[in-house]
Amino acid sequence: MLPLVLTVAQYATSSTLVETLSNLKKITTIASNTGTNLILFPEAFLGGYPRTSTFGASVGSRTDTERKQYHEYWTQAVDLGDTHPDGLGVYDAPGDGTREFLERVAKDTGVFLVVGVVEKVGATLFCGVVFVCPRGGVVGKRRKVMPTGTERVVWGIGSPKTLKAIKTEIAGQRVTLGAAICWENYMPLLRTTLYTQNTSIYLAPTADARQSWISTMQHIALEGRCYVLGCNQFVTNRTLPPFADDIAATAQDSGGEIELPEETVLCNGGSVVFGPMGEVLAGPLWGEEGTLSVAIGDLEGDVVRAKMDFDGGFAGHYSRSDVFKLGVMGLEL
Repeated sequence: MLPLVLTVAQYATSSTLVETLSNLKKITTIASNTGTNLILFPEAFLGGYPRTSTFGASVGSRTDTERKQYHEYWTQAVDLGDTHPDGLGVYDAPGDGTREFLERVAKDTGVFLVVGVVEKVGATLFCGVVFVCPRGGVVGKRRKVMPTGTERVVWGIGSPKTLKAIKTEIAGQRVTLGAAICWENYMPLLRTTLYTQNTSIYLAPTADARQSWISTMQHIALEGRCYVLGCNQFVTNRTLPPFADDIAATAQDSGGEIELPEETVLCNGGSVVFGPMGEVLAGPLWGEEGTLSVAIGDLEGDVVRAKMDFDGGFAGHYSRSDVFKLGVMGLEL
């Protein structure tokens, strides 16, 4: 049996959705040529993470300028054509072609895609993750259940029903994919929801580039006894999306000549991969764009061996399911 190769792609969102999709295809194709079976892209990779943007957030007041900025941001978001009120993947509407594009990339490369997206439904935006199988197309989607801080100004609150883990087979190995987006990873019961479903590959697209985030990823690997992929963007003031309102990111007109500001790092990356015993397998990757890959010969065996002395999954010997009961509204565990 060939090894299962997992890859994280630490790249920034491009200036437009079309350019970002083109970059995703290029990155995935290159990764496929080096043996990748699954690739994870960062939080809000499609649509863009609104770093530095304030959208004029002040209590009790909005202005036409900020409404215009929101519209510019909305324009770059993806329309998957999902008509289910909770975003559970009822693709009856035509959408904007992004879903079909991702499905073609997955099919043509043979790579399972997990992609952070900003999804628009009407005039509302959701931060989410889509799971795209080379054989079955889009087989699942998560929406962030609690946007962090000022993200709540522009992102809606996702349904907990989307916390369903994805059971599939990749490269001949049985896997269960679970995703927690950025600071959802600090929500103990959300993590437990994924552990309860016996997640074996835990996917954590993020916008958090703090050193402490690495400790969070390691803790989850040990707690969940699973492979953990943390994926962030490397962003400078020169690679911010056009809707960002950071003054330093705007070229200044000096005497009729365009003068670019000194490049400043706004998000330093930190993508990383941990094994089910908390061992670092790749990264962290700081200060540049790029990919990290790991090859796994026997994922199921690795996870079972790691759970010999600590299994917090469904009916696991450390779960004490006779004492603790977990319920998620609208989700059968």
